[in-house]
Amino acid sequence: MADKVLENNQVSIVGEIVSDFSYSHEVYGEGFFVVEVAVNRLSNYADYIPLMVSERLIDTTQSYIGEKIHVTGQFRSYNRHEETKNRLILSVFVRELEFVDEYMENEDEERKSNYITLDGYVCKAPVYRKTPLGREIADLLVAVNRSYGKSDYIPCICWGRNARYATTFEIGSHVSVIGRIQSREYVKKLSEDEAERRIAYEVSVCKIEELD
Repeated sequence: MADKVLENNQVSIVGEIVSDFSYSHEVYGEGFFVVEVAVNRLSNYADYIPLMVSERLIDTTQSYIGEKIHVTGQFRSYNRHEETKNRLILSVFVRELEFVDEYMENEDEERKSNYITLDGYVCKAPVYRKTPLGREIADLLVAVNRSYGKSDYIPCICWGRNARYATTFEIGSHVSVIGRIQSREYVKKLSEDEAERRIAYEVSVCKIEELD
C-alpha cells in the first residue's frame, strides 16, 4: 500500500539553489526546512520551486546558493489559515537529493529535469476559459491520496486539446497526469488600496487521461 501511495505522486527536479534554508516545522524531533530552486525552461524563463527538506538529508545550517541539485519526491499541499480563509501552500517534499555538475540541456532531458506524474481524483468542477489571443485553458484541482487518510490537493492547468478534454471530467473522475511544475507570479488584492505580489504553483499538463 505504501509503495502504491508513493507511485501516485512522483516528482523529479534539477535546479539551482537560490536561497538559504528557512525553518518550517518539526515532526517527532525531525526538523524540516524550505529552500528554493530555480528550474530553467527552454524559453530561458525559470520556475522558482520551494523544496521541503529534512535536516537528516542535508546540513541545513550551510548555504548552498549557486549549487545545482537533483531531487526526487512528491508535490504536497497543506492549508495555512490566513485571517478569514485558508490558503493552499505547495512544495516538493524531498525524499532523495544529490548535487550535480551540469544541467540537462536537450528537450527530452528537460522534461526529466522538471517532471511530475500524478494519479488522483478531480475534486472541483473544471474551469474552462480562453485567453485574449484565443488560447484554450482549463484549470483542474486534483486530489492525490497520501498515507494515513491524508490527501494533497494539486492545481493543474491544461492547454489546447487537453483543456477541451478536461471539460468532460466530473467531480470524482479518476485521472492520470504527466507534466511539469511551474511558478506564476500574480497580484492579490487585499483591499481597495492594498495589493500583494504572490507566487502560485501548479502543474502544467503535458498529458492527461481519465482512468476506469
